Amino acid sequence: MRKSERVPGEWTLPVTAAVNGIGTGMYVPFTLVFFHAVTGLSFTVVGAVLTATGLAGIAVLPLAGAAVDRYGAKRVQYALYGVRVAGFALYPFAHSLPAFAAVALVTAAADRAFPAAQQSLIGEVASGQGRDRLQASTRALQNAGNGAGALLATLVISLAGSAGYTYAAWGNALSFALAALLLRPLRQVRTPRAAPVARRAGAGYRLVLADRPFLVVTGANFLNALSYSALSVLFPLFMVEWLHGPSALTGVAFTLNTVLCAVAGVGVGARVRRTGARRTRAAVLGGGLFATAFAAQIVLGTVRPGSDTVLGAALIAVVLVYTLGELIHSPAAQVLAVAAAPEAVRGRYLAAYQMSWSLAKAVAPSLFTALLALDGRAPWAVLVLTSAVAAALLIRTEPRLPAEAVRPLPATVTRGGAPALAPAPASAPVLVDAEGTRRARP
Repeated sequence: MRKSERVPGEWTLPVTAAVNGIGTGMYVPFTLVFFHAVTGLSFTVVGAVLTATGLAGIAVLPLAGAAVDRYGAKRVQYALYGVRVAGFALYPFAHSLPAFAAVALVTAAADRAFPAAQQSLIGEVASGQGRDRLQASTRALQNAGNGAGALLATLVISLAGSAGYTYAAWGNALSFALAALLLRPLRQVRTPRAAPVARRAGAGYRLVLADRPFLVVTGANFLNALSYSALSVLFPLFMVEWLHGPSALTGVAFTLNTVLCAVAGVGVGARVRRTGARRTRAAVLGGGLFATAFAAQIVLGTVRPGSDTVLGAALIAVVLVYTLGELIHSPAAQVLAVAAAPEAVRGRYLAAYQMSWSLAKAVAPSLFTALLALDGRAPWAVLVLTSAVAAALLIRTEPRLPAEAVRPLPATVTRGGAPALAPAPASAPVLVDAEGTRRARP
């Protein structure tokens, strides 16, 4: 890696993501049991509250995007960390339904807004290929933290019994507080473009809605985001209800996916960057690997191997292909959105983009269960179709996206030591629109 590509304090964000992941991993695998034990409410009530507050939390995304544009992503992240610290610290005391619903609503709103703020922060502190590298390393350490957190929670609960869930809640709150402290060394890139556009009338979400290429990218991401829910939502049901295989294979699949994302994420991302691949094409390749894995599930659902050994080997191969698709697609798709967003209103753009993830996560359970009730292979067939449509949308809109968003430019160092985008080559003509956004010539 060239010295000029380094981001000042670049270690901060991946390490923060790892600490954040440890806390999140302590409760995500046990969500319903976790909140049932902490609040004393029934599983049915806990599930209903989490669903309702999760959907309601999506409504805060537009406000979070506007706050990022006004105050900066780092300040917004500090605020969101503060809300999450308070939320998980208060969960053990929220025994009544109104109290639990109130804490869950505020915490869910912070959870939904956090990814958009984090992606905006990557856009603020890195440029060019530095964004791709930072995205890959952040995601890898986030996954490592999730796995470590799940193991830690298992150990705490096994030693402390039901009281372990309370300790896990407080441990999660502590992890968010520590993650906030670790953000301090991170510094924003200084670029020549100023930010008055963010405060100008008409430069809000109307600008996002008028940017059709970005909306197409967001729609394609919604289709691909359904694929990310397949492993956690569809895979366990397919294994037990359709293949009638051992449920232990579900745990093996999760573990394999988590370990590979943590260990191989940075390496795969670096390999993709060395090829000079366009971010759109990398996202398409990742989606193609998703489709390949889903097509293999259709074959397995048709053959239905009677041997657990054969079934296990086949499913491991499927998870390997799926995980490789995730490692290629995720950094490319995320940084594509970051780079395609005008700097002055990046927060609003990425809040709109995050809607695609949140809506897919909300829709996936009901969609997958309804299709599975028809035929075990039906949801996989739909996912193959959504992956193909997403690929077609990305390729079709590629010429209309900013040139530096599609093909990452090498980072250079400004006088202050922060990286900035290198000039575009003469062979890549660009236009500058009224908002100061560099766009490829159609």
